[in-house]
Amino acid sequence: MIQVASTAQPDRKMFGQRRILNIIEEQKEVVKKRSDGTESTEMQNWKFYELGPFEWLTWREADQIIRNYASALKALGLNPGDKFTTYAETSRDWMFIALACFHRSITLTTAYATLGEDGLLYSLQETESYALFTNAELLPMVSKILSKCPHIKAVIYNGAARVEDINALQSRVRLLSLSDFEELGAANTYECIPPKSEDLAVIMYTSGSTGAPKGVSLTHGNIVASVTAIYLEVIHHRKDDDVFAAFLPQAHVFGFVAELLVLYGQVPIGYCSTKTLSDDSVRNCKGDLAELKPTIINGVPAVWEAIRKKVTGKVALKSWASQTLFWTSFKIKSWLIQHNLRVLSKPLDMLVFSKVLLPIGGRFGWGCVAGAAVPASTAEFMAVALGKIFKAYGMTEAAGGCSILQTLETCHLPGVGAPSQTSEVKLVDCPELGYKVSNRPKPQGEVYVRGFSVSKGYYKRPDLTAEAFDEDGWLKTGDIAELNENGTFTIIDRKKNLIKLSNGEYVALEKLEANYKVSKYVQNICIHADMDQSYIVALIQPVEKEIRALAGQLAKTPGLDTDNLDYQDLCSRQDILDYVVKDLQNIAKQVGFVKAEVITRAHLCHEEWTPQNTMLTAAMKLNRKNIVRKFEKEVERMY
Repeated sequence: MIQVASTAQPDRKMFGQRRILNIIEEQKEVVKKRSDGTESTEMQNWKFYELGPFEWLTWREADQIIRNYASALKALGLNPGDKFTTYAETSRDWMFIALACFHRSITLTTAYATLGEDGLLYSLQETESYALFTNAELLPMVSKILSKCPHIKAVIYNGAARVEDINALQSRVRLLSLSDFEELGAANTYECIPPKSEDLAVIMYTSGSTGAPKGVSLTHGNIVASVTAIYLEVIHHRKDDDVFAAFLPQAHVFGFVAELLVLYGQVPIGYCSTKTLSDDSVRNCKGDLAELKPTIINGVPAVWEAIRKKVTGKVALKSWASQTLFWTSFKIKSWLIQHNLRVLSKPLDMLVFSKVLLPIGGRFGWGCVAGAAVPASTAEFMAVALGKIFKAYGMTEAAGGCSILQTLETCHLPGVGAPSQTSEVKLVDCPELGYKVSNRPKPQGEVYVRGFSVSKGYYKRPDLTAEAFDEDGWLKTGDIAELNENGTFTIIDRKKNLIKLSNGEYVALEKLEANYKVSKYVQNICIHADMDQSYIVALIQPVEKEIRALAGQLAKTPGLDTDNLDYQDLCSRQDILDYVVKDLQNIAKQVGFVKAEVITRAHLCHEEWTPQNTMLTAAMKLNRKNIVRKFEKEVERMY
């Protein structure tokens, strides 16, 4: 697949990446409240990056680097079928390493850069990985676990490593910088050993929100089928000046397959960082998206939610006339899209919605959302204000979001589309939950998937494989869907996150979270349901900007400057909490939630939820167990 693409246009610039020119630290004065009620001020440091322009490599240049890497793998002693681990941030180098492994029929194993010590150690020990690629700043973690992984013979790293990290490793393992690694391959040339369809391409570890991470075994045939499924749906939308923004974790199947897809389609990739996407997070330069001006962007729901809230927040600050113009235009364009008249909305795009695209480069054409449920209101906002964004449904076990796909022509419709051209889908009764294929007007049940992209199971875990796959090769997804009259599916529940309350009513946690996340006050939300209680409670990571604005709105002192007030103190204020809960209850009313699904008690968590503090998984999903454990006292108080 890659050889075909690189041979077609060898001089096409395909791989772009920026250099860090400078790291700038700024200090900000923050007001802190003491336990005795008095206030003090302290200075906090904020780190920003100054970046250069995107520097591009052609297919020909990239192909030579990849071949050098592949030869270096052989020179280090790796043979076809051996395991090589990537434990690094999303980058051009990560993809080159992966393609080098495929050149030599070496199995790639993935570990998130945010994976903790236990998860990393588990994946390395289970696969008996021969070598690994990492970032210089992650070398201390590698050094920490190396004594428990005697099978690791070499470590390759990119970036500037500290002398103490180099000294700690080079006496225990063969340590090479990426440039040394490339030179090794250039000096020891070996031929490509093409893999077969049934050969193991990747052992992709899930982020492990519950228990140890699971390694999904994906063959080369699985991955090609996954790319093919999406390629067949989007190829006719491709334009010669398309550019793709890559910032999702490559260790996540959504990000990995998306990059292979656009490479095969001859779409250049600009590698970005979540730390420098917007202009707000850089200094003396543009953010990645404004600099790159991508036409294709993929994101998990949290990415699109953040964009939506940023846009609506800016609209709310404008004059009454400007707000009226925006929302009237929004309603008109929404009606046109629903009646297949999108072409008539071009004047509105030029006058109103083109401004919305400026923070993401101004050239956005289409993209994809996958990884979690998307509220209907957010899906509508994306389709109207941003552009064509289709929803893809799948999972790591099916080599990505390729089992059920929307077409770009139908991306405004609810649901997640129809089965892809490489998948079979069926619904299976869940009688204990009331979901049956015999239900009318819409058949309902658990989604089962089978096809060329579906994995054969989990690496070295026959017990887990037997639970998730039946003897006929059907993957039991655990998601509940209903079949629409037009042959498309709508995901309506999650079997594993259905909780039965003490009054006998079921609540679907993920469905509630997806809808409540629409609130402008909510950055992230974790709904908790105790089976011994009759109501749900909510742990909320708020949007700091909106909480400060709300504090000013509720202030008895007109014109109060809330920027320097202690944020933790604001989150603990009852009047602010009451206002946020009321906003969530209004959303529940609009959506039509029943009484058991309405939030009456919540806690505002001032601390940001990230993979680094284990509140989120590396795939940016809620780590429920850790969140509830962290706020155990608050949950007890709410109950």
